[in-house]
Amino acid sequence: MAMKTLEYLRGISAEDCRRLRARGIRHTNQLLHATTLEIDRDRLSARTGISEDRLLEFGRQCAMLEISGLEPYLPIVRRMGITGLKQLKRSEPLELHRRIVEAVGLMGAPSFSTVQYWISQARTCDTMEEPGEGEPAQLESPALLGTPVDAQHTA
Repeated sequence: MAMKTLEYLRGISAEDCRRLRARGIRHTNQLLHATTLEIDRDRLSARTGISEDRLLEFGRQCAMLEISGLEPYLPIVRRMGITGLKQLKRSEPLELHRRIVEAVGLMGAPSFSTVQYWISQARTCDTMEEPGEGEPAQLESPALLGTPVDAQHTA
């Protein structure tokens, strides 16, 4: 569990940090739990004056910090368009690894098994409830993601 100070988040202002701390949120893990559900973001927004969209973005960043070993590669992964667990868990490990190697070179890249591990962690974590989804954050068993429907019923 990654517990970073709020200032660690990309795009957060000193005023945002002050407002969140006034509500008892002192680190990224607490902010993650306070922003996972849309209703919680709505309430926190009303109490802090921070928009729901900003809180959602901060929550996504906090969720990515929960993936063990991903932190040093977060800027690279973000540039690839993976800004939340939803995109990470749907990533193809071989393709993601190839793109990271291409971006940083073989010597600076994580191993293929590390990238597989990141994706498996993302598949077992609850996902942020996105605005307007109207359904639970996680509908399927993480173990079934990417498994053909026929294979689920024959096992």
